[in-house]
Amino acid sequence: MNLLETLHQFPALATIPDEQLQWLIDRSEEVSYPKEAVLYKPNEPVDYLLLLLDGRIRIDSGANGPSDELITYGPYSFLGVLPFSRMTSIPNRIVAETPARLLQLHRDDLRGLAQNCYELTEALVHQMTTRVRDYTKLTQQNEKMASLGRLSAGLAHELNNPVAAVVRSVDTLKTHLRATPEAFKAVMNLQLTAEQVDCVTVVFFKKIDQQLAADTHQLTLLERTTLEDDITDWLDDHGVDDSMDLAGPLVDYSFTVDDLEWILEKIGDENLAGVANWLVNNLVAEKLVFDISEASKRISTLINSIKNYTHMDRGVGKQQIPLAEGIRNTLTLLAHKVKSKHIALTLTIADDLPAVCGWPGELNQVWTNLIDNAIDALPDGGKLEINSQPDRRSDGVDFVLTKVIDNGTGIPDDIRDKIFEPFFTTKEIGKGTGLGLDIVQGIIKHHNGSIKVQSEPGHTEFSVCLPTQ
Repeated sequence: MNLLETLHQFPALATIPDEQLQWLIDRSEEVSYPKEAVLYKPNEPVDYLLLLLDGRIRIDSGANGPSDELITYGPYSFLGVLPFSRMTSIPNRIVAETPARLLQLHRDDLRGLAQNCYELTEALVHQMTTRVRDYTKLTQQNEKMASLGRLSAGLAHELNNPVAAVVRSVDTLKTHLRATPEAFKAVMNLQLTAEQVDCVTVVFFKKIDQQLAADTHQLTLLERTTLEDDITDWLDDHGVDDSMDLAGPLVDYSFTVDDLEWILEKIGDENLAGVANWLVNNLVAEKLVFDISEASKRISTLINSIKNYTHMDRGVGKQQIPLAEGIRNTLTLLAHKVKSKHIALTLTIADDLPAVCGWPGELNQVWTNLIDNAIDALPDGGKLEINSQPDRRSDGVDFVLTKVIDNGTGIPDDIRDKIFEPFFTTKEIGKGTGLGLDIVQGIIKHHNGSIKVQSEPGHTEFSVCLPTQ
């Protein structure tokens, strides 16, 4: 098969007149590459239109070789510069995945191509628009998956603690309940009147209610140790066995020696040991149930946050969006990163913040990228401020202004104008795609909003303006 017949095998060139394809052949060079040969390194100038005649070509990030593959082209594909393309280089590698044979045309001949080969130029321009659309969709999907990966890691980390607390408390509760029959025997041997029982139960529920209402004073280690010693000594003086085991739970619920003296006065010495053990037994059970309840609530909060973040149970169309909910859900899912760097977080959201009309999933991507970038830019112990307030432009348009502010090192002046460009990133290889802020800007434009950045050492501020209508 001669070269002209081979070019007609390209689906896009099947109907192109022979004389136009011959014009291309006469000005092109046929080249071959062995397997894994690098045609272009990252950011190296790309000066040729490439027509893949045989073999497969891979585009990868260049960081970890084939494992970082972005896209693969088979025979009869177009790569490199196309007519009217502004491409000068690409940030990735172009590699021959298998032995490959290509036809290459230098960019200097593209002007002549456009002047002399209308149908061929039209076909190649169509390929360019298709490539831009497909590659944009691919890279945006990769960025979404990267964001999802970060959130998944955070969610797993956040869920681990309450799940572990539930498992631990359940195991302890099972062990504790096995001892209940012995405690029941002791209770059955008590000689208490109905009035005395009421006195004990009143104190019991009063202490529980105080604990639930968080009215109790948080004891220092010294205060707690002193109180435990006082209760242990008091119980020993009154002949109660295992006084050290009883003192801890009693202190947890703010029992004092005065409380025990009052109970003793109501029930008498002969009932003290049994009542003390009954109190502690039930206090321990209450504490374990409370711990399970709090951990379960934390799990529920996290699940609701991810559910609201992804809007799993809602339509995908445009709707009225409470921005505060999206920002808070995003912070919940990124809480592990904030904690791991000991960041001081300040969240200020106006009570009268109006809703914004838009697409919830898209705006959540905005908050995720901006907040995640700010966290990455902060040192250990840094400060992060998020402020969202209603405002009005001079032309009378109402909008919501949201600021994400960090006290990191700032963005250098020489790259500040580049941060919204696709594929530009200041992160090390493998930690950033360079698409986060490009996607953010695109989403905000989709909502007829704007984004601005101000930065100097110790203060970087991203301001997002979103109209309410």
